[in-house]
Amino acid sequence: MPDDLLLRLRDFHSDYFPRHQQRFQDLVAQGQHPKTLFIGCSDSRLVPYLLTGAAPGELFLVRNVGAFIPPYDQSHGLHGTMAAIEFAVLNLKVERIIVCGHSHCGAIRAAYEGAPEEAVALKAWLKLADEALLPVQASTEALRRTEQRAVVLQLERLMDYPMVRRAVEAGHLSLHGWHYVIEDGEVHVFDAEQGAFVPASLASHSGTGPYQPYVEHDGQILAD
Repeated sequence: MPDDLLLRLRDFHSDYFPRHQQRFQDLVAQGQHPKTLFIGCSDSRLVPYLLTGAAPGELFLVRNVGAFIPPYDQSHGLHGTMAAIEFAVLNLKVERIIVCGHSHCGAIRAAYEGAPEEAVALKAWLKLADEALLPVQASTEALRRTEQRAVVLQLERLMDYPMVRRAVEAGHLSLHGWHYVIEDGEVHVFDAEQGAFVPASLASHSGTGPYQPYVEHDGQILAD
């Protein structure tokens, strides 16, 4: 059987790269200067470059299960996501951080239903979603709401990172919470003033905040 991955590597080298060779050479000669840190779930259906139309060099990417962010107090130990945030803000001086969750998220479902016993690291990692969980059964509506609550929770954790808060308060950095509905092909962006996710087709911006604790319409406060 043909090696599909090998064929794709060859296609990249013979087809895509020659058409964009100058761009890659410039990125080597001048270094990378992405303006956006994109923190997204590892789910294969979430493709940041498709959603944003970004070219090579425009996105600094972090992917993990659930698009979760560890607390800055290091209570969950050393983690690459934390290191990437520090590097993006302090070294690359990005202007935007996007946290992107999505519909039908396996991490959120597993946070309700549990992970395989052997998945020790995964079970510990999923605890980062605990504050977003609802005291209900994992229905379709509850999962969708929790996916969005989890995005807001990560935004609030970001504000506990000193370098993030400093840059946000100085007006040099903006935070954006996104929830990608795979089956609709639409990203819903978090509007801190409305306290709700708004379809991008109807929104007046690509997402804001939050800078204050997130209060849901039923009065429940979601904050660390």
